[in-house]
Amino acid sequence: MKSAILNRLFGKSNKTTNPKLKNLKHLLGFTPGNYALYEQAFRHNSYVNQHLAEEEGVLSNERLEYLGDAVLDCVVAEILFLTYPNRGEGFLTETRAKIVSRAMLGELAVKMGIDEMIQYGKGLGNNRQVMRSLSGNALEALLGAIYLDKGYRFTRKYILKKVLKNYLDIDELANVELNFKSRLIEWSQKMKKEVAFEMVEEKQKGRARTYVMSVKVDGEELGRGEEFSKKKAEQEAARKACLQLKIITS
Repeated sequence: MKSAILNRLFGKSNKTTNPKLKNLKHLLGFTPGNYALYEQAFRHNSYVNQHLAEEEGVLSNERLEYLGDAVLDCVVAEILFLTYPNRGEGFLTETRAKIVSRAMLGELAVKMGIDEMIQYGKGLGNNRQVMRSLSGNALEALLGAIYLDKGYRFTRKYILKKVLKNYLDIDELANVELNFKSRLIEWSQKMKKEVAFEMVEEKQKGRARTYVMSVKVDGEELGRGEEFSKKKAEQEAARKACLQLKIITS
């Protein structure tokens, strides 16, 4: 029943028509069951608008990104819960936020080579920061595709062994301070500056909702962040402001 529903939503294909996915099996470490899911995972909205706008039913990776984000949050939360049995909710929440942050996912995706597989519109490839963001989104979409193709247990194992263990030291990351909002507010108090966060936009992507938050220092906007929660969006906006103000260097 589940397989029939997925086939109606995504189609069924045992081979890919995207030349960038020639080495997909090497990246994944397993043989995909339905290539159509993975093609969508690497198809950015800009590519759909420029090349496939007139083709009915061709979707970008936004819906899979939404699903993959939820699966990743769940898996990371479980792993941290089991890894640190004596740590409190605050530590677990902040450590999870570090792992699933836009910056970290973009970094992980580039290390995995996901950036080389994305189909995107003209001009985007010239902007390194944009490509890193697209890559992080594609990583989440890929996890959504794996979840639909192989199920939760398989996806959990993939995240643990192929992503986290290969490219991330969780113990080291757990000890890194990453509360950018707190750092920005602390800096502003020392410098006698006024910091204000405000919601710029609320977006609806299918069933998902994202929030765009901005941060202003003495009335000047220094950063914006878009996430599935207002708190995460504020953290991303604060991170960009901290970079602008040279409170942090990367």
